[in-house]
Amino acid sequence: MYLNPSREERCALLRRVKNIAVVGLSPHLSRPSHGVSAAMQGFGYRVIPVRPGVDQVLGERAYARLADVPLPIDLVNVFRSEEYIDGIVDECLALGLKALWIQEGIVNEPAALRARAGGMTVVMDRCIYRDYKFDCAAQKESR
Repeated sequence: MYLNPSREERCALLRRVKNIAVVGLSPHLSRPSHGVSAAMQGFGYRVIPVRPGVDQVLGERAYARLADVPLPIDLVNVFRSEEYIDGIVDECLALGLKALWIQEGIVNEPAALRARAGGMTVVMDRCIYRDYKFDCAAQKESR
């Protein structure tokens, strides 16, 4: 069974991160990927949309694939269903990326284990926004 990094490890990851590539970031305001990504922008992260067929989302240029992103990627946040996770992990490993966050409700244990075995920090089936807001930001304020 797959176990996520501890609360402290997830918060340490989010403290290190500056650029978040969001795979599946929707331009539609009603979609969870849009709301979560807008909130993460509000917390000071640079959100890089990875979504074919759109020019920009949230004021940032969008890219068709992770390999097309010319900026450093500190974390890949995924809003795609579980059948796409294997391909995303393949791309992350080929690019030497170090961290993957698979959003709440999306589970692909073999892919997550493969990413971890490839040296990636992997969080799966958790909401990055909720973890940051309720665990990490609160932890930051209490110091």
